[in-house]
Amino acid sequence: MKTFAEFGLDAKVLQAITELGFEESTAIQDKAIPIALAGTDLIGQAQTGTGKTAAFGIPLINNIPTTEDRIVALIMTPTRELAIQVAEEIGKLSRFKGIRSLPIYGGQEIGRQIRALKKRPQIIIGTPGRLLDHINRKTIKLDDVQHVVLDEADEMLDMGFMEDITSILSLVPEQRQTMLFSATMPPNIQRLAQQFLKNPEHVSVIPKQVTAPTIDQAYIEVHERQKFDALSRLLDMESPELAIIFGRTKRRVDELSEALQKRGYSADGLHGDLSQNQRDNVMRKFRDGSIDVLVATDVAARGLDVSGVTHVINFDLPQDPESYVHRIGRTGRAGKEGTAWSFVTPRETDHLHFIEKVTRQRISKKPVPSIAEAIEGKQRITAERIIEIVQTDSFQEYKGIAIQLLEQYDSVNVLASAIKLITGEKKDVSIELTPEDPIRAKKRRPDVRSSGRRFTGSGYGGNRGGTGGGTGGGTGGSGSAPRGRSGYGSGSSSYGGNRGGSRDGYKPRGEGGRSYESRGENRGNSGGGDRRPKFSSDDFVNQ
Repeated sequence: MKTFAEFGLDAKVLQAITELGFEESTAIQDKAIPIALAGTDLIGQAQTGTGKTAAFGIPLINNIPTTEDRIVALIMTPTRELAIQVAEEIGKLSRFKGIRSLPIYGGQEIGRQIRALKKRPQIIIGTPGRLLDHINRKTIKLDDVQHVVLDEADEMLDMGFMEDITSILSLVPEQRQTMLFSATMPPNIQRLAQQFLKNPEHVSVIPKQVTAPTIDQAYIEVHERQKFDALSRLLDMESPELAIIFGRTKRRVDELSEALQKRGYSADGLHGDLSQNQRDNVMRKFRDGSIDVLVATDVAARGLDVSGVTHVINFDLPQDPESYVHRIGRTGRAGKEGTAWSFVTPRETDHLHFIEKVTRQRISKKPVPSIAEAIEGKQRITAERIIEIVQTDSFQEYKGIAIQLLEQYDSVNVLASAIKLITGEKKDVSIELTPEDPIRAKKRRPDVRSSGRRFTGSGYGGNRGGTGGGTGGGTGGSGSAPRGRSGYGSGSSSYGGNRGGSRDGYKPRGEGGRSYESRGENRGNSGGGDRRPKFSSDDFVNQ
């Protein structure tokens, strides 16, 4: 790998990189920075946590003149959390050169963003939905944009932002540099690249293993109602410095974070129903160590980059292997070791094997931690803390009282009492969480033609539903139903109405069961095609 000095960067950019403590470039930076500096279009394929932001951020900051007072660079991200994250890193990298950047996202008062735009930022980082809002209000003009970055492009398209992205890119001058970064390259990403990129250089740093080798992965088979006690023992046994626990729903996150607090753990929850101020407050506490356990949904945690996360715990298994990779990628970052645990109910073992197959990674099975292991783990961590203080010689003011205690009591008893006091005792509070349905392994969708009938997009028609998955006319087809239930539908003729369907692993994201297949609330679908409803970025802050 190269040192950053070898890229021929502006001295002020190099100064910022040095002060951030970066010495050598990562694999994606090594390949992408020279191409981006030259102004060539670029497709960068790399997993999250590999340094993609600096890979496009450093060339942008380097190439934009400080005298520029127009919006000349546009970075699009799938979520507001990632927009904030990217803006923070761009801000750190540009601190000495003086390039102005601004995050634009849903959930923040638009008037505040309009006032910030009057300060003439050169770089805008935003979610597609909120960017379009500003474009329609004429508070953001793209006439002078010379650089466009699509960050986490696969995530944006999975969220249904294709139309928004297309609309935005059509307003940007054709003479520009476009850089697309994505962890995967499905056909829709390839079509997007063909439409909007000109002779792009393609760089890829995808490892043979989809998941990071520095992450120790294990699972515990446990019944739904035993999960919380198993989690308490696991936290005691492992004593993580910082841990993220993933729940499948907002209700689960709320109940779980409250239950952990009742048991005496320093925890808080993060999901899309929180206001931006609440989200920022939770993340501030997690980053500065005021809490050491963050409970989050997938969407709320997407794009988080908190250094020092030692453990990721999947309290609920994710819906698909890609989410599993994103989740455990929160730990084991920057070459550090991390640990990922997953709780798997007996009915979910097939789904776990499906994740193993797609990620090409064996996940070892471990027993539920015993009470003795939990106690031993807590005591071990306390002993390590005591030894650390002894070695740093930072206890001089306590020697007097220590001598008095040792004159009156046995030294072993005094030390044992101190360990008990420091370790603390978890409150024995009875906890009852609302059960979540298990996730079933996804099956390959049968060809709709195998049923002998071709169904069109108006509710499947007739009395029998097609086998393309979902809820049919009088009787639903035998494909996958919402939340992993298989079997027949319940007589709903609307695929986008009260019951949501799922096709090829896509799960409707709203509680009302929106279909990914049809834009109308009362139109069915043939199980084919690639059309999905248009969502704004705010639709997904509620996950």
